[in-house]
Amino acid sequence: MDLKGIAEELVSGCREGREAENLDKLYAKDVVSVEAMDFSGQGREVHGIDAIKGKHAWWADSFEVHSQSVDGPFLHGDAQFAVVFDVDCTEKQSGNRMKTREVGVYHVADGKITREEFFYSD
Repeated sequence: MDLKGIAEELVSGCREGREAENLDKLYAKDVVSVEAMDFSGQGREVHGIDAIKGKHAWWADSFEVHSQSVDGPFLHGDAQFAVVFDVDCTEKQSGNRMKTREVGVYHVADGKITREEFFYSD
């Protein structure tokens, strides 16, 4: 799959609730994921597909999502793309409802996502 195909499938999967399915399909086994800060207690940077699956499980266990919009993809050259995520969610433990906005930047090589980086507005 080329960059555009990977980017479009990631966005479609996020819109349709197929994020977990797309992890094995779109991501390299040795992928690196970098957050702006350590939200989950796993550190800002995790390595490998299993660690990213763990991040997804933590999110599902920790938050109730009321709505989500996904804007993009925005292609950059032949090896990167970005996606904007807007999420209205409630932290299950505290009951705090919040709206978040983040930009995900994805790096692609050999037909797989090799690195993802997330940037937050606040």
